Amino acid sequence: MKVPAVYMMASGIQGTLYIGVTSDLVLRVWQHREGVVDGFTERFGVKRLVWYELHGSMQAAIAREKSLKKWNRAWKVRLIEEGNLAWQDLWDEICE
Repeated sequence: MKVPAVYMMASGIQGTLYIGVTSDLVLRVWQHREGVVDGFTERFGVKRLVWYELHGSMQAAIAREKSLKKWNRAWKVRLIEEGNLAWQDLWDEICE
């Protein structure tokens, strides 16, 4: 899926959140899940894709990521739960 995307990963239901941006969502989520890259997600066990949004350009995706990172946790949780109430891992969805 080589399309600019903003995504949120979680360590579990109501767990630690991570927001990122990528041009290849499948590859990037795989990297988080497998712990290939050292950093926040590896350290805190953030491996579940709970929300994502595709964009027409990388510039738009980066702007959205920066905006979301300023949101408080309650707003982020609400955004996740609007489309994924059970905080299910969306990995299979993006791999189809």
